[in-house]
Amino acid sequence: MFSLTPARSAVLLALADTFVPALAEGIPAGSAGLNLDKLQEAIREQPEGAQTEFSQLLDLLEKPLLGLTWFGPLKPFRKLDAAQREQLLQSWAASNVPQLRKGFQALRKLCTLLYYGGSMSELPAAWGHFGYPGPDERPVDTPKPIQTLKPDADTTYECDVLVIGSGAGGGVVAGELAEAGFDVLVIEKGPYCHGCDFTQREVDMLGTLYDTKGTLCTQDGSIGILAGSCLGGGTTVNWAGAFRTPDYVLQEWAREHNAPHFTTLEFKESLNAVARTIGVNTNYTRHNGQNQALWDGSTKLGQEVKLIPRNEKGLTDSDAHFRSLGYSTLGDAHGIKQGTLNTYLLTAFEHGARILADTKVDRVTISNGRATGAEAVHRLPDGREVRVTVRAKRVVVAGGAIQTPALLLRSGLKHPHLGQHLHLHPTVIVAGRYPQQMDSWHGPSMSVVNDTYTQLHGTNFGAKLETPPTHPGLLSMVLPWRSGKQHHEMMRDASHLGSFIVLTRDREGGRVTIDKNGAPLIDYVLSDFDRANMLEGVRAAAHIHAAAGAHTIYLPHGTLPTLKVENGQIINAALLDQLPHLSWKPNQFGLYSAHQMSTCRMGGDAATHPLKLNGETVEVQNLFVADGSAFPACSGVNPMLTIMALAHFTAQGMKASRAVEKQAVAV
Repeated sequence: MFSLTPARSAVLLALADTFVPALAEGIPAGSAGLNLDKLQEAIREQPEGAQTEFSQLLDLLEKPLLGLTWFGPLKPFRKLDAAQREQLLQSWAASNVPQLRKGFQALRKLCTLLYYGGSMSELPAAWGHFGYPGPDERPVDTPKPIQTLKPDADTTYECDVLVIGSGAGGGVVAGELAEAGFDVLVIEKGPYCHGCDFTQREVDMLGTLYDTKGTLCTQDGSIGILAGSCLGGGTTVNWAGAFRTPDYVLQEWAREHNAPHFTTLEFKESLNAVARTIGVNTNYTRHNGQNQALWDGSTKLGQEVKLIPRNEKGLTDSDAHFRSLGYSTLGDAHGIKQGTLNTYLLTAFEHGARILADTKVDRVTISNGRATGAEAVHRLPDGREVRVTVRAKRVVVAGGAIQTPALLLRSGLKHPHLGQHLHLHPTVIVAGRYPQQMDSWHGPSMSVVNDTYTQLHGTNFGAKLETPPTHPGLLSMVLPWRSGKQHHEMMRDASHLGSFIVLTRDREGGRVTIDKNGAPLIDYVLSDFDRANMLEGVRAAAHIHAAAGAHTIYLPHGTLPTLKVENGQIINAALLDQLPHLSWKPNQFGLYSAHQMSTCRMGGDAATHPLKLNGETVEVQNLFVADGSAFPACSGVNPMLTIMALAHFTAQGMKASRAVEKQAVAV
């Protein structure tokens, strides 16, 4: 297990001061915000191989041989002067050696996130320097409406249905089946948070609510992956967008994967049912600066732009509500967002379902080709662990497209397509600097969408243009770092930045495997086809920024190509033509994913699809999957509503099968 020795701690502090130098009076350097305990906790969440690699990286930085990596002096990092330290990092960022680029990006992201995303009490001057007011005061706490199980010794539970995962898939299945009279047990790997548990502080909430404390990434480190790991899963931390699956995607799934149910009235009824339950609406029309820019710029260019349906209720036009909406990616402290935490899980609990949080399932138990339950470990508040054994008649796995295939592989399933076909909706950021304050950390993170580029060149593939959360920690990670001064100046302008995301519907895929300890390993390289579509989206986003009034536009590449705008026109547009000719190797640009899909895909051909059309695995009876991993291919839109609809549809099938079983027994 990774440990921070005094030497490693010292080199990290020196690195932090290089990534975030003290460039303004009263603004402390990076080491002042580097919480080494939280850094160590985050690294320990990584697979064993990644922990070893990070240890080796820090140890290399303590050796004179470090100089060979950048043709500099044969000195350890701490013996270099400030200019030399910066030159070393710049050399690694542009290196042809993949491991050096990976090391640079890992160190950069950790140091900048912990500094800019730290708490107000630690670094008040840093936030005030660029206009970020910090989170709202904590709301008045209210009792938790769900009472979770709290075993303090090894325990065995019995149930009709074990649901593993509580997000868009697991939460819906639990609510539907419990309400229908099934004895349901829900196991969630992450914690149960409510009300003031959501502190709205980035580092705290990323560490509490996200898988691997917000540091989940591909094995090569090039794609940061945001995946919820708490009660309510992704519906607790997503941006509240509730998109219906495009008809052309449903038709594609039905046609190419022999899955006709996606185009049936029954599936549409499931979509309608979950939309009603979570209160999907477009009633709230107040936008923050960057969403307004996306609307204005698109409209000026004659492109259609639409309001994003959102699953929120009880909103007013008050500034307090407007500000609070910006923090939904860090958990909704005010109960406005209607994820499974406030809807289906509550229904499940009220109908007798038992819910066990802070519990990691090691494997599903299988006997004679049938699922019989699971073995898990529950972590107590004091850090102790107790074993949990579950005996169940049916098991539903809904841990998401990374953890679900890993669990099934740990459990002995061997389907050749299990873990394959990973889709990520790879996403890049195009930022614009505006003359007016944008303050895009407030208001809905996403309220406007431009779909002009979603079906490029006669295909079902392309890119959506939306907007992301822009709190300083996440913003500091996505903005390219060329030097301490350059990055500091971009962060200083944070209140004037507006960001668009280019979200690509990826045709090609990656894969999820497991290491010797059963931890998931993620491999994904952006294909030439998908990158070309992404860059068309980048070009479009730049022109929309210009039309909306930005005077400077930052393109998403490590070399930081920068566009200048006068009177709404880009004056050095040749840079856009040069974009495809840059090198786009892993870790030469920032790539992110908030949507993971298709690793246990459903379809009519058992040889190529691990799931039957009813959600049951082809290898094991009474073992179902109900999350984004079941998608035949990626949805092309935020997958929450589609996952919920598929889980609802699967639950109706499970209800019907029990009715048939009861009828057979009666006869």
